Amino acid sequence: MSNRHLSRTIALQTLFAWDFNGKKDGDIDNIIADNFSNFAPNFDDGGFVSDLVFGVRDHIKEIDPYIVKHATEWPLDQINAIDRNILRLGIYELLFSVTPPRVVINEAIEVAKNFGGNASGKFVNGVLGSLYAEKPEIQERDNKEEFDKKVEELKAEKAEIEKEEFEKNNLEKE
Repeated sequence: MSNRHLSRTIALQTLFAWDFNGKKDGDIDNIIADNFSNFAPNFDDGGFVSDLVFGVRDHIKEIDPYIVKHATEWPLDQINAIDRNILRLGIYELLFSVTPPRVVINEAIEVAKNFGGNASGKFVNGVLGSLYAEKPEIQERDNKEEFDKKVEELKAEKAEIEKEEFEKNNLEKE
């Protein structure tokens, strides 16, 4: 199992528990820690699980309407919690990460096959594929040059934010 696949699996387990227990934000760090200790005690993911879980949590109001829109036959609360959270992870990565969309969709399908029901892989593929087809900006990331450009833009943006935080912290200390 690749590191990213294991991270996505732990993120799914965390989101499932969080969703199942009423989406209590204070529980997320504990759930992540428990999942690491139970399933991957010596695994250092570099923060990828936390990025995914908190990204989904922070953008859930933007993510869930895409599930409703693209899973037309299923009200959100009638989609089983595993499939719903696999979709949330996939949609989060499609909309808010630089991971190539085909990787995101393939990973989501694999996780769905491993943890969902008999039709979960096809269901996840249909929803994420429909979102992919709707959004040209997602499709552009399949283009290597566009992907590299986006990665550089995000690195520069992150560096600027870190610089601003560093300067702010130094001003507060003075």
